[in-house]
Amino acid sequence: MKLAEPLQADEVHVWRLCRPADSGRGPLQALLARYLGIDAADVRLVEGGHGRPALDACHGDTLDFNWSHSGEQALVALAQGITLGIDLERQRRRANALGIARRFFTRGEADWLATLDEEARSTAFLALWTAREAVLKALGHGLAFGLDRLSFDYGAEGLVLRQLDGDDPVLWQLHSLDCGDDVLAALAWRGAPRRIRTFMLADGD
Repeated sequence: MKLAEPLQADEVHVWRLCRPADSGRGPLQALLARYLGIDAADVRLVEGGHGRPALDACHGDTLDFNWSHSGEQALVALAQGITLGIDLERQRRRANALGIARRFFTRGEADWLATLDEEARSTAFLALWTAREAVLKALGHGLAFGLDRLSFDYGAEGLVLRQLDGDDPVLWQLHSLDCGDDVLAALAWRGAPRRIRTFMLADGD
């Protein structure tokens, strides 16, 4: 099936789709096949550093993607000419959020979380976590890079990347994604701003 909305050079496409527990990468490959104009069975993926999946060189080097899944939901981000990172996490209370933050986040972030009540703290902790995951995935690093080597401030429009070891945070784009009340999600890339377009892939599409 062809895509109704072609991917433009100044866009990032984000798809929300269902990923049953036993489906593996099937839903991802089916979506990628639409962008590549081939059958899903012909999509070839390779493992990059720290397990980040990428398209095999046989598909060219123009299209980049990243995906994240939690439960039976998944998000897939696609763009041309940039390396993407996306993270999706289910909303749930974390009684130990402050302890984890004091151990792995920056002191300023942990101190901020300490000022919030438990419900707000759980949400803010998850926002910080998804933002970190998105940036690290765009970098091609895993959590072993060090969660305290990047930090965020909470601004009027949400989290803002303020510090990233070895890079200028001003060169980065970070966006929270509205995916419903049950999950939190973040999208990041290094480069100029782009228009983000979101889509839903219904069962049977």
